[in-house]
Amino acid sequence: MPRRRFGNLDSIRAGKASKAQFDRWREDRFRKLRNKAYSINCVPNVAPDLPFLQNNRSEPSITWIGHSTFLIQMAGLNIVTDPVWARRMAFQRRLAPPGIELSDMPSVDVVLISHSHYDHLHVSSLRRLRGPKRMIVPAGLRKKLLLRGFLQCDEMHWWEDTSLQGVKFTFVPAQHWTRRNPWDMNTSHWGGWVLQIDHGPTIYFAGDSGYFRGFQEIGRKFKIDVALLPIGAYDPEWFMASQHVSPEEALQAFIDVGAKYFVPMHYGAFKLSDDTPIDALQRLEAARQQLGIPAEKIFLLKHGETMRFQSNTPDTEAKDGLHT
Repeated sequence: MPRRRFGNLDSIRAGKASKAQFDRWREDRFRKLRNKAYSINCVPNVAPDLPFLQNNRSEPSITWIGHSTFLIQMAGLNIVTDPVWARRMAFQRRLAPPGIELSDMPSVDVVLISHSHYDHLHVSSLRRLRGPKRMIVPAGLRKKLLLRGFLQCDEMHWWEDTSLQGVKFTFVPAQHWTRRNPWDMNTSHWGGWVLQIDHGPTIYFAGDSGYFRGFQEIGRKFKIDVALLPIGAYDPEWFMASQHVSPEEALQAFIDVGAKYFVPMHYGAFKLSDDTPIDALQRLEAARQQLGIPAEKIFLLKHGETMRFQSNTPDTEAKDGLHT
């Protein structure tokens, strides 16, 4: 019996390239390496507020660990997105250490997975996290995780939701693809997560996505306070556009979902394509100015830095806006 293959809205195909396209990418990369100075490690780390994070059971908070990995605290739950503490990805070493070391992490109640790519789901990291670790994952991924011994695992299709301890988790669309081996292309789904609580902020974690009309639909269905959106791994755009937003498209997605604040992610931890963190940040700032978005709407977190909320208003040293 053939396995189910998942797809995108509008039948957009992502993740496949011909030999000619890979040859073109290789030629482009050689030219860029020759002509461009790569200043890649520009995301600083700060010492995390471990006493607060390990004891907090009441105040909503968002702490950036790196790439697409966050510790989100809501309604007394410790929630981790896309757990990756790996020191290298394929042949590339991590550009900056995780914002919180695994040994310093508080007990984790929930793990949210956006999709199964290795830079979003690192099984060794997941095993080493302490706590109950109830996993909420895209459709098609539960069986793979059960086989690896993760027994508390629920899977969702787009727009399905589940609740735990007053937090509602809704799986929402993205435009992407997935694969962990040569035979399982798109046999599990991909998407983002909207986290809602009464009397607290609504957080949208986008996972990985190209720019698509789904952002507007997400904005119509939810009143989002904070959008965690990717800005890296977009170059070369002729190949990456179907699967990764550019910084300019990330800002348009921020507008589409109607969020109050934008936290950039998916840059500065791993070198996955030809862009650099400084490229992404400079383009993000130029587009912000062009679109007239106030600088205080963009929270450029450092690795290990925490956005805390008082009456749904975020508070962090990053609140002065986007700095490059």
